[in-house]
Amino acid sequence: MKPPAGPEEAQLPASDIRAFASSCTMHGLGHVFGPGAPPARRGLWAAAVLLALATFLYQVVGRVRYYGEFHHETALEERESRRLTFPAVTLCNVNPLRRSRLTPNDLHWAGPALLGLEPAEHAAYLRALGRPPAPPGFMPSPTFDVARLYARAGHALEDMLLDCRYRGWPCGPENFTTIFTRMGQCYTFNSGADGAELLSTPRGGMGNGLEVMLDVQQEEYLPVWRDMEETPFEVGVRVQIHTQEEPPLIDQLGFGVAPGYQTFVSCQKQQLSFLPPPWGDCSSVSLDPDFEPEAPGPLGTPSPGLSPPYSLMGCRLACESRYVARKCGCRMMHMPGSAAVCSPQQYKDCAHPALDALLRKDACRCPNPCASTRYAKELSMVRMPSRAAARYLARKHNRSEAYIEENVLALDIFFEALNYEVVEQKKAYEMSELLGDIGGQMGLFIGASLLTILEILDYLCVLGQSPGPSLLEPKAPPEAL
Repeated sequence: MKPPAGPEEAQLPASDIRAFASSCTMHGLGHVFGPGAPPARRGLWAAAVLLALATFLYQVVGRVRYYGEFHHETALEERESRRLTFPAVTLCNVNPLRRSRLTPNDLHWAGPALLGLEPAEHAAYLRALGRPPAPPGFMPSPTFDVARLYARAGHALEDMLLDCRYRGWPCGPENFTTIFTRMGQCYTFNSGADGAELLSTPRGGMGNGLEVMLDVQQEEYLPVWRDMEETPFEVGVRVQIHTQEEPPLIDQLGFGVAPGYQTFVSCQKQQLSFLPPPWGDCSSVSLDPDFEPEAPGPLGTPSPGLSPPYSLMGCRLACESRYVARKCGCRMMHMPGSAAVCSPQQYKDCAHPALDALLRKDACRCPNPCASTRYAKELSMVRMPSRAAARYLARKHNRSEAYIEENVLALDIFFEALNYEVVEQKKAYEMSELLGDIGGQMGLFIGASLLTILEILDYLCVLGQSPGPSLLEPKAPPEAL
């Protein structure tokens, strides 16, 4: 009979730690658990393995913590284009209502709210307008619409626009869209409304954009009766250059153009891209001005729905519209939504105080849009008209030279060049970089890889499935003498 093999020749079970250590791809385990090594050597190897493992875990924890902080970085790039879409240009006369169009009925309804007039002052104000007083037995209309007042009594573009050209081609009032803002009735060029094709330009520089000549009609300006918050003291037009997706907020963001000057506006397009949470705080969900949450929440909380693309100005207008509609049961004429337009009395008693309170509290929380476009501007101006031009313009428009000097302005808006800036937020640390760092640290300190982790998991599964030593198992036969 062949004698049984000795212990050193016996095959170790798969669950034995020495068998696992001798075959594991993790460096150092074979020296710690391998047979025949002196205890001191095993102890040194064990200390080295534990130190390397601790260093690896420390590095991994630092990388994971850095990834969890969601850092971002900003990249600035200059790009070129063969053709750029021309922006929307909104124009507003700083005078909201024409004096020749106001009636005693308008003063009765809108005088206290819009002009600060008391009923006893209506006759004196009509005399200041050069209008006859209200006839005896005057009866105001039973209802009144503020939006219709501004549409009827606001400055008409057909009267203000003396000349219009885009890239040298003639344009006219039909190329403008009427829009209501807090300054009254305004007009937007290249708005893209009703599916109209957007204009573009293949070149930069003067003569390759919008050129308009306007008559501000100072003789139609309302007399300043008393100092109010929105009383205009200046003369001219307010202008805002914006994208077609963004509604104008011209009373806050518009720049002024004065009569007696030709103003040149050189634009440069800038595309901005921000990251959503948790890396940033941008949003791409529009705020519905008619949406009412079941539970009160932040006024600027976006809500899904069929709405135009998200923009910062659109969010602010929708937030203001919701707040005023909730407080007053109506909206101001420049606000979006389906609520009824406030009456003049509601303007005075509720809408204006509510909007001012909202702006003071800064309760509209509108994050930056994830993708937006803005236009950097450089303005310059020269006096106009010259003496020779004043005579020519006076004959052309059947006005006096003094009228031309006090009422006519020219505005030239163009791209400086077709190159544009791209400002983009990017993730500073991606998941792939985190995995690469963990793999590098794993290979550097413990000489392991992803397969090593699978080996350890496989050993633990085998160890959990194998039964422990049983007392009923027969012992090995003694060695033959």
